[in-house]
Amino acid sequence: MRIGLVQLRADVMAALRYWGYTADEADVVAEVLMYAQLRGSTQGIVKLVGEGIPKDRQAKTPTVARETPVSALVDGRRSAGILVMARATRLCLEKAQQHGIAVVGTFNTCTGTGAIGYYARLIAQSDLIGFACSGSPPAVCPFGTYEAIFGTNPMAVGVPTDGDPLVFDMATAAITRYGLIEALTARKSVDGDLAYDSHGLPTCNPALALEGAIRTFDRGPKGSGLALIIEILTGPLVCASFGGLGDANGNWGNTVAAVSPALMGELADFKRNVSALIARIKKANPLAGFQEILVPGEREDRLAEGRIASRELEIEERLYEELREIVAREQRVNRPGFSGGWIT
Repeated sequence: MRIGLVQLRADVMAALRYWGYTADEADVVAEVLMYAQLRGSTQGIVKLVGEGIPKDRQAKTPTVARETPVSALVDGRRSAGILVMARATRLCLEKAQQHGIAVVGTFNTCTGTGAIGYYARLIAQSDLIGFACSGSPPAVCPFGTYEAIFGTNPMAVGVPTDGDPLVFDMATAAITRYGLIEALTARKSVDGDLAYDSHGLPTCNPALALEGAIRTFDRGPKGSGLALIIEILTGPLVCASFGGLGDANGNWGNTVAAVSPALMGELADFKRNVSALIARIKKANPLAGFQEILVPGEREDRLAEGRIASRELEIEERLYEELREIVAREQRVNRPGFSGGWIT
């Protein structure tokens, strides 16, 4: 079904109010969710249905636990991952703009950060190379086992160009956890090579996959190795949980970094050369069946641009029905001080 963007954002804001967020907090979270939804990512409004992303009753304003001129460690204090990552990205930008390089880690959050390409893009829009990676509870099995040990462990890189930033955003998992939830909501099966059930058998059933483990994106040792590195960068490096050890449900970690190309040469030269490389790739002779060579993020950006231009997007009907149920709950209980969606 097709939904107007204005209506959808209003629904998202209402759902976030139901889950306990203030207007200012909801505005930040909605921006990231809409960014994902416009690009066809599984990190969009599906996060608001089912168990949702309720605000923790113990959530407080994030604070900086450790800091140097080029680094910081942010204690999320159980705030939503999107709010904490937004704070970390701003801090990283400030430090990198002053010193040319910066890295900021976060810990002590209990929800995900949404589409991390959003943060990498923000950094790239400021003429810096941005890197972001995000941890989460165990859902993915290393190569050779069917036991969930890694998070879905996404990573993103944003690179400034003469035009729009180049943004590479990927999960190291074959499918995201919310991809399985979307399939479950739509009552659809998934490909049989994406996940195992709890007994180690390949499954097409998203419900059984959620009880078992997701495979890495290449189903092999290279993807498993990359997932391990992201697990380290979002766990041990930033004082967060990892591999199911520690508080896997409440202490998620993230890392964001920024590097100025001007440390190595002229910024204008860098942007021009990156743009030239992209142009060279797009002029390459395509294989049979390929109409065009696309670079990372290009398909998603075109999709978003088209949807913004038409002021509407297509959405799975059952998913939107569930979102509207959350909105209806918010409307029924909309009164000062209500915190019906908060977790205890």
